[in-house]
This record gives sequence, C-alpha cells and structure tokens, in this order.
Amino acid sequence: MKGSLRLVAWCLAITLVVLPVVGVLRGWFAADRWPVTQLTVQAEFKHVKAEQVRAAVLPHLGHGFFALDLDVVQKAVASLPWVESVEASKRWPDTLLLRIYERQPFARWNDRQLISRQGQVFSVPASDLSPDLPSLHGPDDHLAEVVSFYADARKAFAGTHLEITGVTLTERGSWSLVTADGAQIVLGDREQAGKRLRRFLDVYPKVIAGHDSGFAYADLRYTNGFAVRWLPPAAPASNDRGAPRT
Repeated sequence: MKGSLRLVAWCLAITLVVLPVVGVLRGWFAADRWPVTQLTVQAEFKHVKAEQVRAAVLPHLGHGFFALDLDVVQKAVASLPWVESVEASKRWPDTLLLRIYERQPFARWNDRQLISRQGQVFSVPASDLSPDLPSLHGPDDHLAEVVSFYADARKAFAGTHLEITGVTLTERGSWSLVTADGAQIVLGDREQAGKRLRRFLDVYPKVIAGHDSGFAYADLRYTNGFAVRWLPPAAPASNDRGAPRT
C-alpha cells in the first residue's frame, strides 16, 4: 500500500513539473493571452511628468501577462531625465506596478547639467536648470574635488554674513568662489587656496567694518595680503514730502 501511495505522489510531482512545459507548448502563456492593460504608479513627482511615464511604458502594455518583460520596462522608464531608479512588478491578471524614485538635485554642473544628491551628473531640459541651485564649474574628471571644495567653503563662511553659491576650478587648477550677492573671490592654485581663504576670513570682520555695501571682488593671490574692490555706497533714500511746490 505504501509503495502505491509513493508511486502516486511521484506521478503527481512529475505531472506538476511537466504541466507548465505543456502549457507553453499549447500556447497557455502565449504573448497575447491575459494582456496587461492597467498601469499603477507610486511616486512623488516634482519634475517627472505622468505623460512621460505613460509614453515610456505604453509600447510594452498590451502584451500577455507572462510575456511582459519587467527589465525592459524598467530600462525604458529609467531613461527619463529625472528618474533615479525604478521598481517594476506585475499584479494578476492585467496590472503593471511601478515605483519610481526621482532624482534630488544638489547643484548645477558647468551650466549644462545637474548633480544629484547621490553625486551623479545627469542632463535635463534647459528649462529645468534652476538658477536657485549652487553653480559648480570644473573639469568633468574633478567633479568630486569641486563638490568637496564647495562644502568646505560653505563651512568656512558659516560664521559670516556671506553665503557661497558658486565654485569654479579652471583647467589650470585655479579656484574661485561666488557669493549670493554676486561677489567674486579669487583664491588661485590648489596648494595655497585653503591657506589664503583662512587668512582672508581671519581679518574679514575688521576689513568689512565701515563698508556696509560689501565688496564686489576680492583677489587673495597676494603673498602677504589681498586686494578688495568695494561696492559703491548705497544712495540715500530721497524724501520729497518736504520739498516745496513749483
């Protein structure tokens, strides 16, 4: 009796393994059976447009549930400018599920691209290059160095009223900074840039005293000091209330 039960169990197991193969051969899972017609997207969008996602996915919908290639769908959606990553799955019988993570911009790079908070450079339409983001410039192979110098400069100026919004590293290795007020600070070569910046900040409170309008340009490349070009004093506000009539 036990032998008969064991034989039946083996037959059932073999049948379960063979059935999917037979099903494929008979067209049970053919490309046009149980077409995927529904799309569900989970995301928080600021820049990615729903129309863009639909356009990327649409060519792949309509295929059979089992024929839909999730890797192909993921690559199609991930190619959109603002998409950081995509997770794709299927829900029986006709739904494609997408979870999309949007890139978080950190700064502009060479006025042509953006840097994400993960340190990745990516391209977007010119209209998406927000002027409110920090502006970083430099050779592409020195991206990490420019980002690091920008972070160090912001920390260095934290105790002042100045806010650093731009950093440039030239092809010759010369650093310069730009403040939120538009002032330019030239530091020069890499080896001396940090030392010169510390020297400038050590005396900055005394130098700025009496110059309420601030400065437009500071050249720190001098051996024992620096040169500053000050902004002209602001014109006093006019008051016409007491002016005589003519």
